[in-house]
Amino acid sequence: MEGLPAPGERVTATITTLNGEVTHEGLVLPSPAPRHISIKLDNGYNVNYPQESIVSWEHASVQQSTSTPTLNAPVASKDLPRVRLIHTGGTIASKVDYATGAVDARFEPEELLDAIPELASIAQLDALKIGNMFSDDIRPQHWNLIAEACAAAFADGCRGVVISHGTDTMHITASAIGFAFAGKGETPPGPIAMVGSQRSSDRGSSDATENLLAAVHWAAYGPEPTGDAGDACTVVMHDSQSDGTMAVHSGFAVRKMHSSRRDAFQAVNGQPLAHISITSNGFETKLSPAYQQMQEHNPGRPKTQRPTKYEAGQRIAQFLAGPWLHAEHIEAVISTGVQGVVIHGTGLGHLPIDDPQKDAPENTQLWRVLTRCMNRELPVVVVNQCINGPVDMNVYSKGRKQIDMGILGHGINSTPEAITVKTHWCLSQGMDLKKALANNLCGEHSDNLFE
Repeated sequence: MEGLPAPGERVTATITTLNGEVTHEGLVLPSPAPRHISIKLDNGYNVNYPQESIVSWEHASVQQSTSTPTLNAPVASKDLPRVRLIHTGGTIASKVDYATGAVDARFEPEELLDAIPELASIAQLDALKIGNMFSDDIRPQHWNLIAEACAAAFADGCRGVVISHGTDTMHITASAIGFAFAGKGETPPGPIAMVGSQRSSDRGSSDATENLLAAVHWAAYGPEPTGDAGDACTVVMHDSQSDGTMAVHSGFAVRKMHSSRRDAFQAVNGQPLAHISITSNGFETKLSPAYQQMQEHNPGRPKTQRPTKYEAGQRIAQFLAGPWLHAEHIEAVISTGVQGVVIHGTGLGHLPIDDPQKDAPENTQLWRVLTRCMNRELPVVVVNQCINGPVDMNVYSKGRKQIDMGILGHGINSTPEAITVKTHWCLSQGMDLKKALANNLCGEHSDNLFE
C-alpha cells in the first residue's frame, strides 16, 4: 500500500487503534492535517487517523443508480391549512459534498417534503424556491424578496409561511421581516416562522426534521400574530440539546449564541413566546404566560397587505468600541458616504471618548470625529456589545456626555442586530430615527428585562 486514497473515493480501511484493529468503510474526505485520513462513515459521522495507523485500505464498490430517484411525498388532506415553505437555503437544505467534505446548500424544496412525510399530516404544504444561499450571503435586497414572497403566499390564501434559512444570520433576517410587516403599526395576515438547522439533514444528529415539523405546525395552527409582541416573524429552533421540544422566539429578541449546538438560538432580554413539543400523541403547544396575556389583549392591528421595503443601497457602518477603535477608522468609512453609524458600546453603551489622565489623545480625537458626525446630521447609534441588558447612558457621566453630543440608543434593550436592522429600516422609510428608536414599534423592546 502506498499513499492515501483521494477525497471522494469510497474505501474499506483497516486501522490500528489502542483497542486493537478496526475496519471502517466510507467516503474519503479532505484530510484536516497532513498524513492523515478522514473517512465519512455511512452513519454520517467522520473518523480521522494518522497515516501510520493504517494497516491497509482498498477501494470499496459503489452501487451505481441507473435511474433518477422517485419522489414519493404523500398528498395532504384538502381540509388542512395551507402553508407555504419559502426556501432560501442553509444547512436545513444541505448535503455533504463528499468529494470536498464541504456542506453544500443544494436540496430542492420538493426533496424536503419527500424526506419528511409527516408534514402531510400537518398542512397542505407547497414550496417556493427563491434561492439556495448560505445565510452569510444574504443582503437587504434578499429581505425584500422574502417579504414579497410572504405577502404573495398570504394573497394566495395560505394560513401561514415558513422560511427555511441558514442559521448564521437568521435572527437578522427575522428582524428585517418583522419590521417590514409590522413596523408601521400593522401585523402580518398570518404567522411567519423562520426555521433552520445546526446539523445538515444527512447527519445522524440533525435537528432539521424536528425544527421543520414544529415550524410548519406553528404556521398552520399557531396564534395569529399580534404585531405588538414581537411576533410578526418568529424563529423556531431546538430549545435544548435534546430532542422533542422547540422554542418559538420573537424574531426581534433572539440571537444565535453558539456556533454548533442545536440550542444555539436563545432569547435576549426576554423569554421564548412559546414551546412546541413533539410527543407520541402529536404536537403540544404552550404559550408563555406573557405571550398568552398579550394574545388575550390583542389590540387588533390592521393586516399588512404590502410589506415595506429596505433601500438596498443604504450603507450602515458598524464599529466595536474598545482599545482598537480610532478616529481615523470612522473618518475613513464615513468618507464612503454611509447613511448611518452603529457602534457596539461597552457596558451600558459607552465609548472611549475621555482622556482623564492626558495620556490617550486617541480618545479625544474619537470624540471630535463623532462630534463632526453630529454636526453633519449623520446618525450614530450605540448598541450593547454585552448582548443582554439595556443601553442606559444616564447612569454615568460618560453616557450623559454621549447623550448631550446627540448619540442615539439610550434606553434600547433589543439585540444589537435588531437595532441595526431597525436603523436601516427607519432610514429606508425616511423616518425620524431619533423618535423611532425611542418608540416600541412592533415589540422590539421588552417592557421587562428577564434574567
